[in-house]
Amino acid sequence: MERNHVLAPLRVPIVDLFLVVVAVVSISALLLFASSHGRTLFASQDEPTFGQDGKDVEWVPSPSVLVETMLTLAEVDADDQVIDLGSGDGRTVLAAAERGATAVGVEYDSGLVQVSRRQAEERGLSGRATFVEADLFDVDLTSATVVTMFLLPDLNLKLRPSLLSLTPGTRIVSNTWDMGDWIADETVQLDPCPGFCTALLWIVPAQIEGDWTDSETAFTLRQEFQEISGTVTRNGQELAILDGRLSGRLLEFRTERSRYQGQVSGNTIRGTVITDDQTYNWIATQ
Repeated sequence: MERNHVLAPLRVPIVDLFLVVVAVVSISALLLFASSHGRTLFASQDEPTFGQDGKDVEWVPSPSVLVETMLTLAEVDADDQVIDLGSGDGRTVLAAAERGATAVGVEYDSGLVQVSRRQAEERGLSGRATFVEADLFDVDLTSATVVTMFLLPDLNLKLRPSLLSLTPGTRIVSNTWDMGDWIADETVQLDPCPGFCTALLWIVPAQIEGDWTDSETAFTLRQEFQEISGTVTRNGQELAILDGRLSGRLLEFRTERSRYQGQVSGNTIRGTVITDDQTYNWIATQ
């Protein structure tokens, strides 16, 4: 026999009903307040959303295999101070910290900063991995030995003057995007490609353009980022500089007759020159 269930009328005390109405109104007001401030009240506890809007770029995470490739390319180890610009969910900072480095993530979105801090805490990396909520163009980069980034070409170019002013030898690593006519010192392409497959490395060059002299030789050096050209004049004979290159403070070039190598330290270059299979020391000052 089929039974018909009839629900008895629900009797709610007036006081309880009043409390329910107050609670609903309060929650609605809180959500409305949070929405008017650009995010929900609970956004800081949510996982980030692929492609969510940011100040300068959308959040798109770097594949973990590319993160490791970038850090390996920059030879990140426990002696490094890594700054990641636009750190997102913190994966690059955390990976650097796992290699023993001290790493700082710079992220404009407060929700992503909280997600990153929570992950650092859960993985026991809070001592080496920290995250700051800031505009990446307002951050002091001078303490960095390595700068990592996954931005956009126009942002890379906007950052370029600041990056070039860092201590010679500082390593810059970018996911996918280059820095215009400042050609990368090294590029790695992943195959198979995990979606984003290119890691680019630059080593900040010393600034050496100008005239240098030692006791018997004059050097006129012209510089285009890490590429060096110019002339060497000795005993009245001028020779063109060939294959000139800087890697941080290390300068290498050759002439038709000699091969030079030297370390740049302020206004002095010290090194060796090989001529006719003989090696000599040279010191040039500016």
